Amino acid sequence: MLQPTTIKFLKDLKNNNSKEWFDNNRKRYEAAKEDFSVIVTAIIQEFGKKDPSIQLLTAKECMFRINRDVRFSKNKSPYKTNMGASFSKGGKKSILAGYYFHCEPGQAFIGGGLWMPESDVVKKVRQEIDYCFDEFSKILKNKKFVAVYKGLEISDQTSLTREPKGYEKDNNAIQFIKLKSWLATVALTDADLTNKALVSKIVSAFEALQPFIEFLNRAIEV
Repeated sequence: MLQPTTIKFLKDLKNNNSKEWFDNNRKRYEAAKEDFSVIVTAIIQEFGKKDPSIQLLTAKECMFRINRDVRFSKNKSPYKTNMGASFSKGGKKSILAGYYFHCEPGQAFIGGGLWMPESDVVKKVRQEIDYCFDEFSKILKNKKFVAVYKGLEISDQTSLTREPKGYEKDNNAIQFIKLKSWLATVALTDADLTNKALVSKIVSAFEALQPFIEFLNRAIEV
């Protein structure tokens, strides 16, 4: 479980997103960061028993910095209002599909997949879905996957408006081939974040996602 003080810090940061406030509350941030790190380490230890590809990761290799890159953003707030961790073979900078934990009061979620990969990775995944659609379809229809995630995220942000070059409209897999990101997520409540069962809930959700992640990575690593 995360400490209520960690959630309170993130709420206060959202309302006071400035360097001056952050500097004055740095000790609170360091405590929240350490608290989050403990949870990330516990996830690695527990889920690593199911997915050996992540069992040697450290929390530092998974956790994202709280500082925002504002160079090309209209939003000049210097800090993120969340703490996030990506669990992928090779760590957070890996091009491979992986699992994700987003800790943000009122907007927390867990899940994973591939978010906006490079064009060569996109081509590989689309081809794998096309060639092995029966297998892919079974993964998405698996009872455990459906119970947790319902399905993949399909929206204007994650999908092309038209079929990509080389694929026909009547392809059985076309709604998944048109995707630019392949993601499955489920929301967490603030109560979930401070519940003693947080780690087990995340690990269980990651287990339901594992066949999907392994399918994507098989395509990428060919």
